[in-house]
Amino acid sequence: MQQLSSRLVDWLKDKAREAGAKGVVVGMSGGIDSSVVSVLCKRAFPDGALGLLIPCHSIAEDMEHARLVAGKFGIPTETVSIDAVYDTLVSVLPNDGNPGRKLAEANLKPRLRMATIYYFANRLGYLVVGSSNRCEVSVGYFSKYGDGGVDIMPLGNLVKSQVRDLARHLGVPQVIIDKPPSAGLWAGQTDEQEMGLTYEQLDAYFTTGKAPDAVRQRIEERIARNAHKRAVPPIPPL
Repeated sequence: MQQLSSRLVDWLKDKAREAGAKGVVVGMSGGIDSSVVSVLCKRAFPDGALGLLIPCHSIAEDMEHARLVAGKFGIPTETVSIDAVYDTLVSVLPNDGNPGRKLAEANLKPRLRMATIYYFANRLGYLVVGSSNRCEVSVGYFSKYGDGGVDIMPLGNLVKSQVRDLARHLGVPQVIIDKPPSAGLWAGQTDEQEMGLTYEQLDAYFTTGKAPDAVRQRIEERIARNAHKRAVPPIPPL
């Protein structure tokens, strides 16, 4: 884990240097992935890492956990509540009882957060660092142009168990490591419930290529269905 963390810190430095960026900014959700990324960013840029707390009708505990990490590792933060912005936007959008409305409204939250994060990145000349891991990227479990709209993803080749191991090595508080992973889209929502797959199943598939037939089918269906999320917009050949 020491070698892995050092490689990731060096990679962050290299990517910022290539882009001519002065530092990095990361959204801190209070979850394990964003906590790990925040600590790595602080190590890479002791004087050029900014953590953003952007509550949007968020669970209070998540914000407490984000502040816990920021305080433990000395990560400078800014807090920008977008409750009112979200409410205003929802109030002017169609409310016709469409069954897709709940998810559509939920996805507005990460998209508004990403717009906010890029405001700070543009103002400071920083890169935006995402916290999606290999499992999430591969099956498309992220909001397009939301938490997937970033400049770099240092955890993009690590499965969830590897992220947990790295979190322990870095000293991320145990309460964050132990809590059920959640995107915080609504009260009681969890990643595994939303995907219909456990991280244990996903980790096994992406590290060994093996899974029970039913699990393999669900994973591969998600990979195919969400391929557009991982690609730049297609352009027709002319």
